[in-house]
Order: sequence, then C-alpha cells, then structure tokens
Amino acid sequence: MQPTAAKADRYISFEGIECDDFARQVVSYIRDCIAEGQNPSDWQAYFERKLVEIAGIGQDELFFVGSQVNYIRELFEHHEHADGLALLDKIEDECC
Repeated sequence: MQPTAAKADRYISFEGIECDDFARQVVSYIRDCIAEGQNPSDWQAYFERKLVEIAGIGQDELFFVGSQVNYIRELFEHHEHADGLALLDKIEDECC
C-alpha cells in the first residue's frame, strides 16, 4: 500500500509550499492577459499600472497577489484563464 502524500498546511509550516513560485506564475498569467489585444478587460489599465508600481518599489509578488486576489480573479474570469484561476485558488488555500 502506497502512503498518501500529506497536504501541506500553511498554519504549521510553509515547508513544501512553493508560494513565491506560484505568485510569480500568477503575475506571468496577468501579463499574458493584459497583453492579449483581442479581448481587453476593464482591469487591463489597472494591472498595467500596478505591475509598474510593484516593480518600482520592489514589492513582493506574493504580497501583491494576496492583496489583489479579487481583481486578479475578475481578470482571469474575463479571459477564461482556467490555469490562472486554479493557481489563484491554490495560493489562497495554501499561501494566504
């Protein structure tokens, strides 16, 4: 019988949870969405500004994602970005 992998629990330890990598991927997905010219979102200009701001002040991407989760969700829903939505749920569940 194969042992089942234990689910990482952020309340015990962040060990084994790739929160920073997840956040970097979400930011990459945001960039992909706002670069898409065919179906611009109402959130496009907002995220263009925010990405410049966080780069300018050196803000942590995980902090950025955690503080913008509802807006990011709307952006991903608009673009029907299933991978982005799944990863955002994972970050909310494991990292925030």
